Amino acid sequence: MAQGILTEIHGNGDPLVMVHGLGGTANAFGPQAEVLSRFFRVIRMDLPGSGRTPASGPVSIESLTDCVISVLEQHGAGSPVHVVGHSMGTIVCQHLAVRRPDLVRSLALIGPLAQPPDAARTAVRARAAKAREEGMTGIAEAIVQGGTSAATKAAKPETAAFIRELLTRQDPEGYALTCEALAAAVAAPVEQLTCPSLLITGSEDGTSPAPSVRALAMRIAGSKLVIIPACGHWATLEAPSAVNDALLNFYFTT
Repeated sequence: MAQGILTEIHGNGDPLVMVHGLGGTANAFGPQAEVLSRFFRVIRMDLPGSGRTPASGPVSIESLTDCVISVLEQHGAGSPVHVVGHSMGTIVCQHLAVRRPDLVRSLALIGPLAQPPDAARTAVRARAAKAREEGMTGIAEAIVQGGTSAATKAAKPETAAFIRELLTRQDPEGYALTCEALAAAVAAPVEQLTCPSLLITGSEDGTSPAPSVRALAMRIAGSKLVIIPACGHWATLEAPSAVNDALLNFYFTT
């Protein structure tokens, strides 16, 4: 555990670090960790304010990036590592790769964001207030409805239920602090990136819609873009096989 950050490590090989998003935990990458740990030493964490890592102070994109750097320095064996992020975690990963290119061997961004649009900033701040006032149940229901694809809601009730469970288990104050960190996020200068990069989004992802992700990919030299059909924002759980295939193809052909 680096500086109080709950960390899980599975497998052997080159290190690969996974950074979850708002409302997520290390378990948001469960299907990927199971497969990738056959080839890599997979390092997952619960960021401060999420899951099993309580917030010990203010939360910001900068502080979350610092936390990931501490994990990388502890478990990266002194060499650059593969970095995977989801949703808000992709913002953290972009800042990490710009700040410390010496630590990042490759970058895989799932449901990526450069920064929230203004309307989303307002909505996320309102969500922080709702978490403090009412708890997580209503937020979880709304995110499952708005953040997953029609196919997930209709044919994968177990996936929708797991996403709801991830959210309802969050500490309301930690979640609120993370909302405020996301609402204040600014885009990293990703034009500076030189590492191999992969961007993945779902065709029904309303948080990271394909046109926005394509625009972000165009700012990252040499990056690859994968759009998964009939998939919402929680691609790691909604379309695990497609995400795993995209990641494996990226790692073994780059």
